[in-house]
Amino acid sequence: MNREIKRVVPSGYLMIFVLLAAQLGLGYACVSALQAQSIPTFIVALVASILVLVCWGGFMMVHPNEAKVLQLFGKYVGTTREPGLRWANPFYTKVSISTRVRNFESSTLKVNDANGSPIEIAAVVVWKVFDTAEALFEVDDYAGFVQIQSESALRNLGTSYPYEPHDGETIALRSNQNEIATALVSEIQDRLSQAGVTVIEARITHLAYAAEIAHAMLRRQQASAIIAARAQIVRGAVGMVQMALKELEVNKVVKLDEERTAAMVSNLLVVLCSEENTQPVVNTGSLYT
Repeated sequence: MNREIKRVVPSGYLMIFVLLAAQLGLGYACVSALQAQSIPTFIVALVASILVLVCWGGFMMVHPNEAKVLQLFGKYVGTTREPGLRWANPFYTKVSISTRVRNFESSTLKVNDANGSPIEIAAVVVWKVFDTAEALFEVDDYAGFVQIQSESALRNLGTSYPYEPHDGETIALRSNQNEIATALVSEIQDRLSQAGVTVIEARITHLAYAAEIAHAMLRRQQASAIIAARAQIVRGAVGMVQMALKELEVNKVVKLDEERTAAMVSNLLVVLCSEENTQPVVNTGSLYT
């Protein structure tokens, strides 16, 4: 496996003065050799001038958050990340790779969750290249590789967890966003480890039941909400009934036998738990009639 080798290359500004001085000196040597009619000296100076001209092709510009991968006749020789005007062997092949932070949003995928319910899921992935040699030589197209493998990891994550928690389930896609995001980052990073890419963040941006079951699941959620609300109302009503009976007993307002107490409890629960406004009936006769 190819690993990144950091290579330090000289400053391009320094090489400008060096090559310019060499070019002027060799040009003067060529003229002097012609004047002196020294053919060997002229040939040497001319060849040296041609080599200096070739060296001018070694200049390259490295931008911030960019790396240049250097190859010599197909062999990887190193990577330079120092920004600015740089100079390297003119025979090196120089390939630019961005090391900036990138992100993309996956397409909306339709998968079955852990309970077999069809859902729609999409995510945004933030990533960057950390090993330029792996990114360039280990995979064919690292940007496309990141996208395809991220969607594959998202699909696998969607099938591993339920959409919402049920009995005995602790982690669900809808209710445990931080845990799911951590699991998604780990899943994607495992698939991209050989591509020289690090995943900074991954979060679900779209999560919903598929259209064919969305209405049924909505009714299920509404039923669950109604049951929870009813349970809360009943608990509150029972507490109020207990408080009312205790106050009647402490203040000795009225003494009720077991049958009348049961009737009173029933009436109070009906009043407190009913969704409609109750119509009280005033009893002007005896309590026991």
